[in-house]
Amino acid sequence: MDRDLVAACDLAADMAVRAGRLQLERRDSLQIGAPKAHANDLVSDVDIASERLIVDEIRAAWPDDAVQAEEGHGRAGTSGWTWIIDPLDGTRNYISRTGPWSVCIALYHGEQARVAVVHDPAAHETFSAVDGGGAVLNGKPISASTGPPLDEALVGVSFQPSPETKDRASRLVRQLLPLVGDIRRLPAALNLAYQAGGRLDGGLALDTKLWDIAAGALIAREAGVVLGGHGPDFSTELTIGAAPPLWPELSDRVRAALSG
Repeated sequence: MDRDLVAACDLAADMAVRAGRLQLERRDSLQIGAPKAHANDLVSDVDIASERLIVDEIRAAWPDDAVQAEEGHGRAGTSGWTWIIDPLDGTRNYISRTGPWSVCIALYHGEQARVAVVHDPAAHETFSAVDGGGAVLNGKPISASTGPPLDEALVGVSFQPSPETKDRASRLVRQLLPLVGDIRRLPAALNLAYQAGGRLDGGLALDTKLWDIAAGALIAREAGVVLGGHGPDFSTELTIGAAPPLWPELSDRVRAALSG
């Protein structure tokens, strides 16, 4: 089935911007619900309202498409196309006002990502990509870092804050931090988007969900970031990204730290 991917990307960006506007408008009146998988896995009524806005728009435009969405508005489809949505990646940052968050929308055909949008509402920045068409930030092309030496590199770190993952992340950071220029902890989607824009030289994400990384991974790859995990491609258990010159050493160091 053919699809106008540029038009789909434009609509995804519009949906993400409108969801981000809702998040900014409702930030002072949000209501926090019961934690999901663990005490640090928070959700608010704004997460749910943002997802509903996006899913309703997709259903109106492409009623036969499948949807995978973090807050439960998913559905099966018959078209072979699947929308993967994280309406608010970085809920803890959003609620506590301590850092960035984003709206993430990806469109897959079968197992292949074809369209991606990561929108940062507070910064008014929209990262996007169409498969094979490069990556852009607010419509302007972006590319990966030139890759400084590892001891000068700025590396993003993302992990879901369950007790088990925090234990793995603490061991990894303890070994990695002395080897790199510095580390920044970020939500997974912006970690990948910042690599795409050359703001980070590399990054890693532990124990994510597909909706956390699907959009960011396509944007990063289209910008020239090398991605991998335990195998040749990224995975929800481990995603490593780096500028091409930095990739061999950073990926080897991360894998060694996790296997030790």
